[in-house]
Amino acid sequence: MLKQHLQFKLSQKLSPQQIQLMKLIQLPTQAFEQRLKQELEENPALEGGKEDKESLEDNYDDVYEEDDSESIAADDINIDDYLSDDEVPDYRTKTNNYSADDDEKSVPYAAGTTFNQFLLTQLNTVYLSDEEWEIAEFLVGSVDESGYIRRPITDILDDLAFTQNIYTNENTVLKVLKMVQELDPSGVAARSLEECLIIQLKRKEISPSIELAIAILEKSFEQFTKKHYKKLINKHNITEEQLKGAISEIERLNPKPGGSYAGNNRIVEHVVPDFSIKIAEGELELTLNGRNAPELHVSREYSNMLQGYKDAKEKSKSQKDTVQFIKQKLDAAKWFIDAIRQRQQTLFITMNAIMQYQKEYFLSGDERNLRPMILKDIADEIHMDVSTVSRVANSKYVDTPYGTKLIKEYFSESMKNEQGEDVSTKEIKKILETVIAEETKKKPLTDDKLAAILKDRGYPIARRTVAKYREQLSIPVARLRKQI
Repeated sequence: MLKQHLQFKLSQKLSPQQIQLMKLIQLPTQAFEQRLKQELEENPALEGGKEDKESLEDNYDDVYEEDDSESIAADDINIDDYLSDDEVPDYRTKTNNYSADDDEKSVPYAAGTTFNQFLLTQLNTVYLSDEEWEIAEFLVGSVDESGYIRRPITDILDDLAFTQNIYTNENTVLKVLKMVQELDPSGVAARSLEECLIIQLKRKEISPSIELAIAILEKSFEQFTKKHYKKLINKHNITEEQLKGAISEIERLNPKPGGSYAGNNRIVEHVVPDFSIKIAEGELELTLNGRNAPELHVSREYSNMLQGYKDAKEKSKSQKDTVQFIKQKLDAAKWFIDAIRQRQQTLFITMNAIMQYQKEYFLSGDERNLRPMILKDIADEIHMDVSTVSRVANSKYVDTPYGTKLIKEYFSESMKNEQGEDVSTKEIKKILETVIAEETKKKPLTDDKLAAILKDRGYPIARRTVAKYREQLSIPVARLRKQI
């Protein structure tokens, strides 16, 4: 038998406004500008730019308390709350941002044709039958951004039959593929790295080094990629100098021919710093990009509409419906202006805490001075949630005297050195990177030897930890760093 009972449960939920505020905080400068533009287009009660008179934007007192899903009668709306003139809000006068005449850290946009369109244009100069043209066009459409065709010929044959109604054979497709591979840039439409490099070598002027390089790639590609130089010397019966010449020719080739095409991306977008840190008389100065603090105000026309409704002696149903619509838009406009102010304050407070925490680094620029810092350290400092700090750090950039960097790069875990002091893992990575850069390339250091060197310098870490840091730095294993 079913039993009914009451249960009391205390839960905490974010309001829709709080959720939208978190989303605003997460947006970098350029994305924030797009969001601002969208809001201005969707809400006619919100206007950008300066106003000659004091507007209504500063009144953030709650007119009433109710759930968003409920409605309110027009007669219950206190019109005076929307028509009062208060002082200009603080964020209009104290923004801590760039002035209008400061250098704008924006970068132009560049537009161009796609890589595939570039290849199709070249096809117009090649004599092809109607069937060959359709096959070539399909092959060009299969070329990825790196310049490769990474699909088996059998799959291409099936797609030609089912999607293009072209029934052909493998030899015909391979014949057309060879024609496509003659297009620029050299090496395009290759099906593997090996084929890409060989295509590029065969288009060069023939020399002994070129011939040897082709032979090595065709007959000993695996041994070449693993840098088994002694095996290559014995197999091809060559000297070390001859091998050096062949390797030199291969190293000049482009493993990603598609990346060499400048118009590969339709839009080239550069980073716009959200913050700027400067050093003035030995002290750090933090500024927030002025594009994060736009001039906004509530529309004066909407204010006049409310005044007209208030002064009207007789209020029709259509007027009451209108005033409810106006109230909704005014509430949304006021909330958005307030959210921008909160976003601005949150960004500045968070970045300022990070700057002070890493003050020694920002004054010197030496990455070895970076202190171990996790999100919780900053969250405790500014009395905010870790998720808020994460939203600021993961998507924002700061312009410093040492370059523009992603804020999250200043966060790192800590490790104990031999003296028991906490040191940043970034400091250890920097030392590891320096040691590898100074090693003898004919006999590169293994991970075991790197661990021993770090231990001698006061950083007792395991070999597997060295391997993890090396991979994070995108440094290959010792065998692949070997040179002859």
